[in-house]
Amino acid sequence: MKRFWETAAVQWTENGHSILLDGKPMRLPSGSPLVVGPARLARAIAEEWQAAGGGKGGEMSFKDTPLTRLAGTALERIAPDPTITIDAIARYGETDLLCYRAETPQKLVQRQHQQWQPWLDWAALAYDAPLRVAAGVGYVKQHHDSIAALRRTVAALDTDALAGLGIAVPALGSLVLGLALAAGEMDADTAYRLGALDELFQAEQWGDDYEAVDRRTSMLADIVLAARYIDLTRGDR
Repeated sequence: MKRFWETAAVQWTENGHSILLDGKPMRLPSGSPLVVGPARLARAIAEEWQAAGGGKGGEMSFKDTPLTRLAGTALERIAPDPTITIDAIARYGETDLLCYRAETPQKLVQRQHQQWQPWLDWAALAYDAPLRVAAGVGYVKQHHDSIAALRRTVAALDTDALAGLGIAVPALGSLVLGLALAAGEMDADTAYRLGALDELFQAEQWGDDYEAVDRRTSMLADIVLAARYIDLTRGDR
């Protein structure tokens, strides 16, 4: 799209913080104004629009405004019916990455146990959701009480956290890591290293290739964006 604005700013309204482009409220694809609650998030959205276009002319795309995309997702796609997103995110608990362990080599087996098991233990204590672990790639059926507990945990999150987890959990392949990220128990870099543990191990042993690096770069970008968005939506601190 063409860049038509010179300045991006924030204005408080009775419904929250509105983002203004040259004094006019920014609107979502539906035509509704973009209004967010936390001032920190509103300022960050205004800053990304200023960086993407303010006074520069030329072209831009919504890839230049990732926080805006997540805010729009939360407002237009999740808020009207959170159940769809809740179900999609919670389903990852049934096949959580942390529950599938290697049989060999022993060094990888030990690394998985040392780095993954503490987070399964955390989920068991924090959410009363112990998950079963198995070696190999065969499906591990989790106890329905644990899956129900994880779903309740996801369902208790607000729409902004759901928007963030909607990109972080698929990138990680782990609901447990996503919940830890959302709870502020780990940072984005730690979540990435745990989610990419197997692939990073293989790179150590055999070297890397461009496709693997690109895939991990994209994965890290999604996790960093999700973590930043969730942090910004926690309010002004």
